[in-house]
Amino acid sequence: MADHGADDEPHSKTESPDGDSRVSEDKWSLHQRLAIRELINSEVSYLHMLQLCALGIRSRLQQLPQGDLDVLFSNIDDVIKVNSKFLQDLQETDSKEEEQVELIGNLFLESQEELEQVYKVYCANYDQALQLVESYRKEPELQREIRNVIEAVVPQAGSSGLSFLLVTPLQRITKYPLLLQKILENTLPDASAYPVLQRAASALQDVNTNINEYKRCKEVASKYTKVEQLTLRERLARINTHTLSKKTTRLGQLLKQEAGLVPRTEDKEFDDLEERFHWVSLCVTELKNNVAAYLDNLEALLGFRPQECDLDIPGGPVVQYCDLARDLQLHAFPEFKQRLESLVWQPLCSLAKALAGPQNLIKKRLDKLLDFERLEEKLLEVGSETYEEKEARHTYQALNSLLVAELPQFNQLAMQWLGQILRTFVALQRDLAKQVLQKAEGSLAQLPHHQLAEPAFRKLVEDALGQAGHQLRSFQEDFEKVLPPPTMQPLPPGAERQVQALLSRYGPGKLYQVTGNISGAGTLDLTLLRGQIVALLQNKDTKGNSNRWLVDTGGHRGYVPAGKLELYHVIPGEEKLGGQAGPREDSRHLTPEPAPAPGPVSSVPAGTQVVAVYPFVARSSHEVSLQAGQPVTVLEAQDKKGNPEWSLVEVNGQRGYAPSSFLARAPSPAPWGWSLPS
Repeated sequence: MADHGADDEPHSKTESPDGDSRVSEDKWSLHQRLAIRELINSEVSYLHMLQLCALGIRSRLQQLPQGDLDVLFSNIDDVIKVNSKFLQDLQETDSKEEEQVELIGNLFLESQEELEQVYKVYCANYDQALQLVESYRKEPELQREIRNVIEAVVPQAGSSGLSFLLVTPLQRITKYPLLLQKILENTLPDASAYPVLQRAASALQDVNTNINEYKRCKEVASKYTKVEQLTLRERLARINTHTLSKKTTRLGQLLKQEAGLVPRTEDKEFDDLEERFHWVSLCVTELKNNVAAYLDNLEALLGFRPQECDLDIPGGPVVQYCDLARDLQLHAFPEFKQRLESLVWQPLCSLAKALAGPQNLIKKRLDKLLDFERLEEKLLEVGSETYEEKEARHTYQALNSLLVAELPQFNQLAMQWLGQILRTFVALQRDLAKQVLQKAEGSLAQLPHHQLAEPAFRKLVEDALGQAGHQLRSFQEDFEKVLPPPTMQPLPPGAERQVQALLSRYGPGKLYQVTGNISGAGTLDLTLLRGQIVALLQNKDTKGNSNRWLVDTGGHRGYVPAGKLELYHVIPGEEKLGGQAGPREDSRHLTPEPAPAPGPVSSVPAGTQVVAVYPFVARSSHEVSLQAGQPVTVLEAQDKKGNPEWSLVEVNGQRGYAPSSFLARAPSPAPWGWSLPS
């Protein structure tokens, strides 16, 4: 028995380490499974809480405005969507127990980007939601109603109420790295899943870091996106020594860059985004001006009521025409105007308003960039910086990173918005045309050849239009032989108010017109459209370069190439009209003054019919006003002193003098217009 015991003792000693190893592995495995179970179970509870918030609570808080609900619950629907898919994939790993740990690590790595995108939006809006919750505490009745709703759906929320629910997503995204770390601590270092879990834990830590950085950027940006309408007194009240010091330092930095004494920070990516944003902003502004002019013209059309005039033509088609015009005047056109204002004008104004925030951010970024460049120079010289200087550098970096990240999306959304507005405008025009045609069906029967088939009638119209086009081209060729080619570009539609403002502020001698599109490349350069009117402030830049002029567009000031500007001539009487012009002045008062043509009517016999080439405004009772294209009868081709530069003419029964150079003989081609075959 002794020998047998002696043989068994070493045997038990050799098996003891293996037994301890198995016990240790089982212990690790048990703790690992518990950590995984905690991850999955807590994810189920978390998703259930989110669904209660979105479906149970939000739907019952109907007493709150929709805007408040959007702020309180932010993008919780997106969070639910991402976490539902994540939980489904997480639960599917239960069926693969041997590979489960590695699969969980890979799942977090695959979901990293989606989690960051949805949670950074929610976290960035969380402070605003808390401010709203705090404002409800000042209304006891509303606070009591909210508490009753929450207690009915989520009793465990207790007295915290909405605050308890809204903070849940923030707590969850910060807990993911801790849950992964717990699984990692209970995974053997030599296991294949260990490096995967390490990368996953690090990735989720990066997600939280990025969310915090994004939240900080949004907080910085929110300070500068607000558009404040301050009076001059309020602006002056904000000026202090610190403000003056900052502005002076920035101006000095800018002047040194303009003079080439210090280099300017180049950021090609941001410069391209900024240029695209400015083009989008310019398109929105131009379209808004055009639609405003269109609404003015529509208003004028509604004020024109030919059907109320006594045409002294009894019965027949005249009665039908008056009935149709009255119907359109009372129903079709007012309805079209109302739809145009609600579906085109108001969205366009909202889009223009939405541009103000990014415009402020871009402007503030330039200020912060000047601070940043100055501090970089100082850091290189001194080698250290104060806390305030470090914060100033971080502010620029936060603004720049936010703009680079979000300007592409904003530009894209603004272009989509603008395109939708244009498509709506086209659809409204199409609907109006269809409505008018339907109402005019009875009157169409009164037209000659209404019995013609559509192809035959289409060919008839095309032939007639072709003939009229040929006559117009012939007239243009004869016209150009007499007149010099125009040197000025036409005004962009809707630009009259801007020109009148510049005219009243600077006078006619300072106004110039842009002869070609200008794309600003530098910080102080402007982006302008062909035909736009500007006022000259200085005919050289800070370096003395006379090829680069400082101008004012009526809203912005900056530099443009002098070679793309041409003096804008104001016709007589326009300066007087400029002071009395209303907000929507007739564009005919803003025509560039023509260069006088040689007197083509100086030797015509009395009684000759000519055409007014340019508009002319009478300055006394001895003169008569003309409109371009108006037929004029020459009574005498000189004045009483025999001066051929003035002709005595008759227009619409009125007699008076007009400049001979403003008149031209009309060509005599085939008769104008077209006639339908009988």
